[in-house]
Amino acid sequence: MATKTAAQKRAQAKAQYDAFLAVCPSRKLLERIAGKWVTLILCALGGSHPPKTAPANGSRPMRHSELTRQIAGVSQKMLTQTLRSLERDGLVTRTVTATVPVTVTYELTDLGVSLHHTVRSLKSWAETHMGEIDAHRTAQDASD
Repeated sequence: MATKTAAQKRAQAKAQYDAFLAVCPSRKLLERIAGKWVTLILCALGGSHPPKTAPANGSRPMRHSELTRQIAGVSQKMLTQTLRSLERDGLVTRTVTATVPVTVTYELTDLGVSLHHTVRSLKSWAETHMGEIDAHRTAQDASD
């Protein structure tokens, strides 16, 4: 029996990912990235409201307080938890600068930027079609 290198094992596992299967780890990833706070954080860091100067990868560093101001309704605790999970997944980097007080910024990684393009489209679709969805809901509720 031939042995496989770690890279070969990862490639084989990747080829076998199928989110329709209950045991597939991609289900947990889909669950995590489908949350509203993840979508809004990725859109904020990705520059849905573009700054005057944007870095090459489209992402821009933001402080926790900037994110709190831009994303109405998110608590500090939820923002911190979500940023930590995004950092753990390799979608966001956290940079600490030794100043008084300490400055902490968050920025999308290249992997995060690739996901940002997808969630930005989803956010845009929701904003564009919310009126239609509301009308369908109202009609359905009236017929019930």
